[in-house]
Amino acid sequence: MRRVVLVVAVLSLWSWPELSGQENRTGTGGASLQLIDDVVVGNRILANENILDGLGHISVRHRPDRFLLSRDLAPELVTAADLVEYDLDGNPTDKQAPRGYQERFIHAAIYKARPDVGSVVHAHTPSVLAFAVSTIPLRPIYHMASFLVAGVPMYEIRKVSGHQGMLVNDMRTAVALAEALADKTVALMRGHGYVAVGPNVPEAVSRAIFLDVNARVQMDAIRLGGSVNYLTSADVGQGGGQTAQPNQQTAYPRSWPFWKERALRR
Repeated sequence: MRRVVLVVAVLSLWSWPELSGQENRTGTGGASLQLIDDVVVGNRILANENILDGLGHISVRHRPDRFLLSRDLAPELVTAADLVEYDLDGNPTDKQAPRGYQERFIHAAIYKARPDVGSVVHAHTPSVLAFAVSTIPLRPIYHMASFLVAGVPMYEIRKVSGHQGMLVNDMRTAVALAEALADKTVALMRGHGYVAVGPNVPEAVSRAIFLDVNARVQMDAIRLGGSVNYLTSADVGQGGGQTAQPNQQTAYPRSWPFWKERALRR
């Protein structure tokens, strides 16, 4: 046991040397070391699990009106030194901050609309993207995707009057996306990708990974032919039939250390 703890400690120090004294860094607004570590590790995990490639991003809320998001950088390369603090209009709190993602407004608008959300993922995962261009709804196949029982709305950027292109790169389009998401956990973005939210980083990461698994298995089940037996609220609700809640935990505590160790091993 002592050897395992030592190895984990060495890996953490080797991977995140810039975390020393991080709580006082100007760019992170006094965020805790744990939140900083979570969002950096979350980037690495999502890249390692093929949820994000060179595009996409994950953020963490560290104050009611502030969140942390990497500068414009591929997720697998993100370190604590790359984090930038934003307000809920998508503006960096430090005017000297490096260039950010164009779609940082996605995070700002969702945090503003959803006080219960502590982390936001935006991704273009191929398995999920297939459902973002299809009339076949994305539905829960297995219990780790129970957060889908509440439904998966579709965001259509064409409905935002006067907007051109597919990027959610201003507050107007981002507010429309947050409205489409409403109180759900996942929203598809037609011809683009999706957003997934959670009360914290490990839960948001967990949902993004299980969303990918669910999408791939659903496509396989459809290819088999016949009918597909999807989960219902009675299957996943607590107390023998209660309605599943959007923020119902998907048991990440056992998976998170595994994903983290596997990502840091690379």
